[in-house]
Parts: sequence; structure tokens; C-alpha cells
Amino acid sequence: MDLMTVSEAAKLWNITPRRVQVMCENGQIKGAEKLGFMWTLPKTANKPVDGRTKLAKNQANILDGDINNV
Repeated sequence: MDLMTVSEAAKLWNITPRRVQVMCENGQIKGAEKLGFMWTLPKTANKPVDGRTKLAKNQANILDGDINNV
């Protein structure tokens, strides 16, 4: 399996390396593993939806059936 570092993922997804680390710690990136002090991610990993954005909150409301708050 081809792997990438947090820095590589951050550049690819146009976010900060710290944000990628937090997503790894929260289990949001499938296949992410911590090797010692460093996170590795599969090169095929997709950027998770950022739950802090309005788009993500709207998607959550739609999934919950609460379309009045969209």
C-alpha cells in the first residue's frame, strides 16, 4: 500500500498539517496509522468533510431528516 505523510496530505487537501493530525486522532481518515510520533495515511484516502463548516452541518441536518434547518 502506498502511504503519504501528514504534510503531503495537507498540501493535497489544501489544509494545515495540524488539521490533518486532528482528523487522524479523531479517526476521520480511514486507514491512518500512527507510527511512533508520525501519522501515515493511504495515498488513496479522501479528505473527510470538515464538520465545522456550514455545508457539513446542512448535510447532517438532511441525514437527520431535519430539512427545516437547512
